[in-house]
Amino acid sequence: MSNGKKENKKEKKTKISSRMCRKIRRKDALKMKFMSEYTFRNFYEVIESRFGKRVMYRTFRSDESLTYSAFAKEVRAAASYLLHLGYEKGDRIAIMAESCPNWMVAYVAATSVSLVSVPILPDFSLLEAEGIIKHSGARGIFLNQKQYTKIHGAFEKMEIDLFRIEDLFHIPANIAIETDKDFISSPGIAIASYKVDQKRLDEMRPEESDLASIIYTSGTTGSSKGVMLSHINILRCADLNTDVYVHVKRGARVLSILPMSHVYEFTIGQVLTLLQGVEITFLGKPPAVSVLLPALAEVRPHVMLTVPLLIEKVYRAAVLPVLKENEKIRKMLGYPVIGSFVYRVIGKKIESTFGHHLKFFGIGGAPLDSEVEYFLYRARFPYAIGYGLTETSPLIAGCGPKKRMHKPGFVGKVVADDTVILDEKNEEGVGEILVKGVNVMSGYYERDDLNSEVFTKDGYFRTGDLGYMDKSGFLSIRGRVKTMILGPAGENIYPEPIESLINAQEFVEESLVVPSDGGLLALIKIDIELMSKKLKIDISAARKEAEKYVKELRKTVNAQLSSYSRLSDTELQSEPFERTPTQKIKRFLYPKKKKDEKKQ
Repeated sequence: MSNGKKENKKEKKTKISSRMCRKIRRKDALKMKFMSEYTFRNFYEVIESRFGKRVMYRTFRSDESLTYSAFAKEVRAAASYLLHLGYEKGDRIAIMAESCPNWMVAYVAATSVSLVSVPILPDFSLLEAEGIIKHSGARGIFLNQKQYTKIHGAFEKMEIDLFRIEDLFHIPANIAIETDKDFISSPGIAIASYKVDQKRLDEMRPEESDLASIIYTSGTTGSSKGVMLSHINILRCADLNTDVYVHVKRGARVLSILPMSHVYEFTIGQVLTLLQGVEITFLGKPPAVSVLLPALAEVRPHVMLTVPLLIEKVYRAAVLPVLKENEKIRKMLGYPVIGSFVYRVIGKKIESTFGHHLKFFGIGGAPLDSEVEYFLYRARFPYAIGYGLTETSPLIAGCGPKKRMHKPGFVGKVVADDTVILDEKNEEGVGEILVKGVNVMSGYYERDDLNSEVFTKDGYFRTGDLGYMDKSGFLSIRGRVKTMILGPAGENIYPEPIESLINAQEFVEESLVVPSDGGLLALIKIDIELMSKKLKIDISAARKEAEKYVKELRKTVNAQLSSYSRLSDTELQSEPFERTPTQKIKRFLYPKKKKDEKKQ
């Protein structure tokens, strides 16, 4: 026992420097940067040895914080407790909670001893969550009170260990929980302070190729798609891109507003930044404007990751009225030099809204509106765009905030490890994006039928996205294979550019172009309040005016489109579009809805 303690102390004193990691020579020729081994055991060892007493996590307007060394200590204790319960290599543990420090403790504790974490998006329903738990075969689940309220009924149907994420307590099965208050106040075992069994931890050290996560992109029982990601899939993606797009200094402030159960936030927003010693602050609440604006002012983040919807709302609320309604500014934009100055001034004001210190504003998870990107580019706003999928851990291509890295309409260049080819290119050079690389998943869990569809014989993964690559190697996303619409003469029609054109029109919040009766139908959501205010009419009158406006938009938009891609009809979308957790519109729902309406 004494020998184990000495070895542990010696291990803590050995700093795993980035210089040491870069000197490592691997048989597969991968060049390491910030890690010495691609496992989550190595991940917490590296950040503990390098950053120790620095603050790792905070929660907005809370006095509590967690240092890197305290994080590693809790991970070791929680991992030891899981092994004490009898968990074995490959056992699954689900995590369903909003982002918080203990979310990461739970994830790393499980994966660091060869268990498999199953993150469940907090927006998933009871049916979806229950389907994931059953399909994955999870033995345990980490839950917070909010999520317990939603899915507690599922526990009556299955035997599963329950862990309370608020304080990392294991609540034994013999403790009755009848109400939400019972859940939050129930006694249990504090797993984060359990006695560390270093010998057992070492015995359960994972391999790089071991499965780390099963991440479900769809939770319904009939169509569960569990993406299997290994330790090296996720950690190589993070390590490879730590210093490619921006140099984040030790102690830089990160404001986290996205769910950690989504691989975009987890790999890029958490693992990648933590490898550089940042301080991450969680909101602790949903990112409503009333919470987000004070947090931006107080945290003054250097780094933020978000989905396009946030910056698109800022643009339409604060920028578009200035550009379109101020006659002096409109005239100035006509002169190249003066116009650039005007864009820069407006950009600086937007930056001040985000706390003045932004160095990296990552936008991903869904396509960014082309008009909004044009503004960000001209304003020299420190935005960065990335493209990828859950299946690729997630990054396939990206560009940093420096202007030379950007080319409007393109998502950047393919990451160093990946090989991308465009399959069945048309005369315009557009084809399906196929990718091969270390970050690509091993397959969908227990879905051999899907695996045979998405992987080619030579090992390329079919993304389902249509892309174009220019001579400089910049990749542009042109739409989805499944959303591409075949025109009357066999033309390939991509709805996304048409939607971008519609969204640029005054009063339009968003739109969706779908096939209908052999033509194209545009469902258009109008900002009724803005229309009411600008036209100086009441809300009821604005709704009637919106109906007329949407019909007139068809002519306006069609005048800018080729003959085969013109709209045959437009329709007012009165309700918000249903969305995925990353705020993409659930496009597949709407053609079905139109058909259903016609049957009634």
